Amino acid sequence: MAIIIVVTNQKGGVGKTTTAIHLAHGLSLHGKRVLILDFDPQGQAAIALGLEAEPGIFNLLINGLAEIRKTGRDNLHIIPGNNTTATAQIQLNSESRPLSHIRDSIKSVLRHYDYIILDTAPSAGGVQERAIFASEHVLLPTATDFLSSDGLVRGYEMLAQLREQRQWKGSLLGILPTFYDEISKESRAHLAALKKNFPKAVLSPIHHATILRECASEGVTIFEKDPKSRAGREYSKLVKVALQRA
Repeated sequence: MAIIIVVTNQKGGVGKTTTAIHLAHGLSLHGKRVLILDFDPQGQAAIALGLEAEPGIFNLLINGLAEIRKTGRDNLHIIPGNNTTATAQIQLNSESRPLSHIRDSIKSVLRHYDYIILDTAPSAGGVQERAIFASEHVLLPTATDFLSSDGLVRGYEMLAQLREQRQWKGSLLGILPTFYDEISKESRAHLAALKKNFPKAVLSPIHHATILRECASEGVTIFEKDPKSRAGREYSKLVKVALQRA
């Protein structure tokens, strides 16, 4: 039965999709069967893997169809999303579909995978809450700058609310500092504040790296472009954390 990990934050631009696809690909390179669900209406998870954005998530959420696509990588599959995902969110809310709707929608594929990675949009309002409720573990990426703090706090509070009010049984896999730059005083201070406020939850940071932007534009992951680079080593470390904890 698959372990579901959601990668989420209520602020955009913190490296969610980059983290989701690298976590997924890294797990698959360890021989795990992995499925990515791209709940972001921009469909960037598919694009970052060199694939086309498609209405797969809309069809999953509204029609119950699991249109799984190959990624060209062993053990790694995806259900892509596109701008129709936003329409699905509106429909889910207007029809008052239950908080368990995403979990219910993927029941048929759980036994075929070891891990399912959910990449979410940076907003509350329906799909994000249902994605978290479907998961066993939550990974919260946050850029190491002042403006990212609010999104992290709101995301952390959402987990507490779902646990207390809706009996969510999941746990926090970790807070992942991203775009870290040790030369920047702000970046160093933000990382120190994260470690002080969440001493047991903060994972090793992912440094700011031009090579990760290059990977996205080329439709490859760091494990294909340069696994021995610092970014490759850092994402490999994250994968090992997931294997140990999830």
